[in-house]
Parts: sequence; C-alpha cells; structure tokens
Amino acid sequence: MTGQPYAYPFVWPSPFEQPKEFSGLHDEPVVEVILPSGDEALLITRYEDIRAVLTDPRVSKNRNRPDIARMTIKKVKAFQSQVDMDPPAHPRMRGLIARAFTPARVENLRPRIRELTGGLLDAMAAGPQPADFAEAFAFPLSIQVICELLGVPADEREQFTQRTAPPWDYMAELIERKRANPGDDLISALIQVHDEKDGRLSSQELHWWSTMLLLAGYETSANQLCSAVVMLTSHPDQMAKLREDPALLPGAVKELLRCQVVGTSLSMLRYVTDDIEVGGVTIPRGSSVITALEVANHDPAAFRCPERFDITRSDDPPQLTFSAGRHFCVGASLARAELQIALGSVLDRFPNLRLGVPVDQLVRTEDAFTQGFTEVPVTW
Repeated sequence: MTGQPYAYPFVWPSPFEQPKEFSGLHDEPVVEVILPSGDEALLITRYEDIRAVLTDPRVSKNRNRPDIARMTIKKVKAFQSQVDMDPPAHPRMRGLIARAFTPARVENLRPRIRELTGGLLDAMAAGPQPADFAEAFAFPLSIQVICELLGVPADEREQFTQRTAPPWDYMAELIERKRANPGDDLISALIQVHDEKDGRLSSQELHWWSTMLLLAGYETSANQLCSAVVMLTSHPDQMAKLREDPALLPGAVKELLRCQVVGTSLSMLRYVTDDIEVGGVTIPRGSSVITALEVANHDPAAFRCPERFDITRSDDPPQLTFSAGRHFCVGASLARAELQIALGSVLDRFPNLRLGVPVDQLVRTEDAFTQGFTEVPVTW
C-alpha cells in the first residue's frame, strides 16, 4: 500500500463512464481510502480476493464495534444494532428467512409484476414528454413489487414513496394485523416461522428483517432500473440487439448489473477480527475494510475487456453486485425478475425510447450509498 489514500466512494465522471480510479486500481490488492466520515479504511480491489474475504469467518459485519470506521458522519455505527449479523446467529436467520423467501414465491409474483408494469407504462404513455422515468415508472414499480411480496395493503403504500418515511412503527403494527389475519405473503410466512417452537425468528428479528426487506428492496431496485435505462439508451447498438432478440434479456440484466452506474460498496464495510492475508498483504486485526464490489466487477483478471458494455458477454464469472457468501442478497432473484420484466416491457412499449436530455446533464443524488439519478428524463 503506497501513495495517498483515495477518497471513497469514487466519483463517476459521467453517468456511464467508469471512475478514473478503476484504471490500474487492481495492481494493488489493498488500497487505503478516506470515507465520507473522514475515517480511514482499506479497500479490497480484486475479484478473487473479494470473494475470499466475503466468506472469511474472521471478517465481521458487526458495525457496532467501538473502533470500526464510520461510513458517514450521520451513519455512525448503529446500523444493525438490533440483529447479530455474524455467525452463528446470522446463518441461522438466513436459513429461516430462506424458508419463507422461496424461488416459488418470486416466480408466482411474475404475473403481478407484469400487470403492475403494464399499468404504469399505460399511464406514462398517456402523459407528457419528456417523462421522468424514475418518478413515473422505476420507483412506483419498485415499491409496488416489494409491497406485493411483503403483503403491504395497496392503500398504505404511498407513504413509502418518501425516503424519509419511518417504516419501523408501521411494520410492527402490520405484523400484528398479519398475525391475526394471515395472507399469502412474505410477512405472513415469516410470522409462521417466528411462531414455530423450534429455531424460530425472535420478535426483534422478525420486525427487523421485515423492515429491511421493505427498505432494501425498494430504492436499490428502482435505482438499478434507472441505471439500466441510462446504460441502454447510451449504447444504442446494445439496445438494438436486445430489441431484435428478447432471448438476450437474462444475459443483458447480468451485464447491466455488472456495469452498474449507481450505488457504491460503502455499505459493505467490514471489521477484521484477526489478522488476514489478502493478495500477499497482511491486514491486521481491528482494521476496517470494504469489499469494493463495483471495482471487482471491472477486474480485468476476471472479466475480458471489463470497460466494454456487452449484453452478449459469456463465459465470465458471476458479477458480484449481489455480494457473495453468507451475505449474498436474499432478494437477488426478485431483483432479477423485476429487471427482466420491466426492461422487456419498456423496450416493447417504447421502441424509440431515448433520453430526453443529453446524458451529461443527468444529475446524481447527494447520497454516498445509492449515487442514483435525481431524474431520468425520457422520450419516445
């Protein structure tokens, strides 16, 4: 580790061009960075090293340790003080969650996602142009889908379109309603796991996971959908390929997730509980580390010509946008389904979809975590 620490998260020079730090960053397996809080951490940069660190039991996700780096000044330490995110508690929780969050549940939701998508596109087509894709489609679809999955009543969803909406107290009340009158939804299934005698979710775990699934499943999916539209409209040759051959859609979603232009790995902050070795570098016990997923997704040792956006890319390893190991995103299958259905429907409905402003006029939100776009004007 040499030279001055990098400021992290990195700045995107344009809405789809990679940060300049990506060039040559993989020459060093570990680099020093300064976080928005002013605290220092170590950034893990290489694909294979990151996969190894994500599965290393000596790397903890407990952000309530007194000496861990602060991510931002506001998000100091108590991010998940209610729930233990380390073994053995976390694998137990994940196993219980997986029993309720099944692939079949996501698959059964596909017709409803298509229905919601169609309704939003109808409204968008009937409205003025340019339309803000984020406000007219991406965010409403995302909140509707996650609320459908969880079982939030339709007339109570509007409150979650505001990022400042406090869902904690609401979720506690909703859980009690679901317990009295269960339905065919994820929260009802989680309540059943909670109420079992052996190995059940605690009340605190049930409440925390229900709330986190709502929050994490909303903004991240919406921002990824906006990112996908920006990438496709900025690469018309790739968008034309996808229109000509809809069978490319699953592979296109994989590539769009790899080339994500929103979100950072700041929330991947970890704490090293014992000395570990990464790429020949010893990281001492007590260090704060960040597994930089977006950097790993552009590692030339893992991906051929990683700077190229190619929806027909094949034979490369899995992208790490959903993380890996014990903290692999529990909602990955839902996110992929939502992106596939939404993008396929958008391109089918609007064959002449294009940005309504020059791409360099898109503005990002002032958020160190999501780095989403404030608006994505589109016309058709």
